[in-house]
Amino acid sequence: MIRVKIYTIGRSKEPWLLSALEEYEKRLSGSHSLEWIFAKNDTHLGELAEPGLIALDLAGEMVDSVELSGRLAGKSRLSFFIGGAEGLPKAVVSKAGWKWSLSRLTFPHQIVRLLLLEQLYRSVSIERGDPYHK
Repeated sequence: MIRVKIYTIGRSKEPWLLSALEEYEKRLSGSHSLEWIFAKNDTHLGELAEPGLIALDLAGEMVDSVELSGRLAGKSRLSFFIGGAEGLPKAVVSKAGWKWSLSRLTFPHQIVRLLLLEQLYRSVSIERGDPYHK
């Protein structure tokens, strides 16, 4: 079981988003235990940062889904940090073991939560050889 912590600012309130997040959490439940940590603000998010985290950052490395699956393979613990409207605070980025960019596009942080879970699920599917990735 891979332990995943996802650090972000604020909670999702939109019913459609909560439903989508729940669907991917359910799909991941057999292989991943997910824990959401909600920071109050950027300062609080920076205080939660520990070395080795994965920073979802616009300036980070872009990889495709197969490369992501390979990068995450064999890990037993993962910590992802999602910034708010201003991105991630420097205190978080400076402790990142890896800076990952989902895209050069800018997304609301609520959407990034969903994209992250979908890519985690896709990564598991690739590892297993499941048809979901095709």
